[in-house]
Amino acid sequence: MKYHITTYGCQMNTADSQRLASELEKLGLRATPDADSADVIVLNTCVVRQGPEDKAVSRLLSLKPLKQKNPDVVFGVMGCMVGVREPKALREKFPFVDTFLPPSDPTALVELLQARGAQAETGREDYWMERDATETRYALQDADFILPAHERGQLVSAHVPIIFGCNHVCTFCIIPYRRGTERSRSIGEIAAHVRSLVAQGVKEVTLLGQIVDRYGYDIPDGPRLPELLRVVHDIEGVERVRFLTSHPNYMNDELLDTVATLPKVMEHIEVPIQAGDDEVLKRMKRGYSVDDYRLLIEKIRARVPNASIATDIIVGFPGETEKQFEGTYNLLRELKLDVAHVAMYSPRPNTASASRFPDDVPQDEKERRRQAIDALQGEVVGEINQKFLGQTVEVLVEEKSKKRWRGRTRTNKLVFFEDEAREWKGQLANVKINWTGPWSMLGDVM
Repeated sequence: MKYHITTYGCQMNTADSQRLASELEKLGLRATPDADSADVIVLNTCVVRQGPEDKAVSRLLSLKPLKQKNPDVVFGVMGCMVGVREPKALREKFPFVDTFLPPSDPTALVELLQARGAQAETGREDYWMERDATETRYALQDADFILPAHERGQLVSAHVPIIFGCNHVCTFCIIPYRRGTERSRSIGEIAAHVRSLVAQGVKEVTLLGQIVDRYGYDIPDGPRLPELLRVVHDIEGVERVRFLTSHPNYMNDELLDTVATLPKVMEHIEVPIQAGDDEVLKRMKRGYSVDDYRLLIEKIRARVPNASIATDIIVGFPGETEKQFEGTYNLLRELKLDVAHVAMYSPRPNTASASRFPDDVPQDEKERRRQAIDALQGEVVGEINQKFLGQTVEVLVEEKSKKRWRGRTRTNKLVFFEDEAREWKGQLANVKINWTGPWSMLGDVM
């Protein structure tokens, strides 16, 4: 039997899809890129903004004829569209869907397939599938996480969720409503997950959380992110460790010092500000001021020299005036951050901003502001990257694309280089940079 998973949204959804795939692989199913040939089809959805939700609904409706043609095909919908509450409205709207899975939890689909006796049919093809599954189990011994067959030995970097849900209720954010309250995984469970990935060829792991540096806050006297980073850092075979996304209120000195002292933890910090105006931040219920954020950036740069810093920006939040937007624009010009992920505000049902504030910034004005930030950031990052000219940087190579190897530096800069003489995938390469642009750099392998 074959399965097909389509994933929309953030890195957490990508990790959730991998967890689902792992459970399906344990049942003997194999991945297929073609939904038409799949016996199990799952859409992992995102509703953080309207665009991804619309895409998921459109894709789901486009697949409906497959169910009509073959009623035995199992359809599942997973993720934030489903949420952690009973999805009665979805069941009524999409009656052809067999099961609805809350974020990060594939249990309902696994139980459905087991109840239906899901297993490979007898025959030569399935003999080889079963033998492959047996060999995988032996190779991974007690590992509980199995990558899809086509990713084993091929996936260089993987995401590992360490805390699910969120307790910090920003007015614009639907995540707490859809993903529930915070639940930290144990250090042992996370370490086992990482070891499983390493056994299958993964060299870099990114630890994930909606607010990753609140790891362990939900456990009385529980561990914290610095402790977890030290454990993951010491796992044999791990080359690099990253974490995201942080919150300005929870990025403390201990965490920054841990990043600075552990050589496998990358000097890349993702810490959103969302807006460069105190009144907008107050309406967003972010819990800090613009000056607080300035001081944090100063602290990061002092404690983690040469760190790259990424942020998130929302333009067109309800009530955002031109002057307030200019505050955001000028702050980014002042701080010169390495990355600014920009999104136009989109009101989401069951959020405080949608119920309290009218969506009063016109769409074309939101787009203008988005483009202005993107243009500014292109200039800023272009200047930052020029400093790498002539420098030799360490690159973890992810894949080959159009005769060029591509990978990322410790500070998450995208680098391309050519070398036909060696297989570089999954290897660390020292590359001397000879060209820079705002979004990538070129170099020669040393």
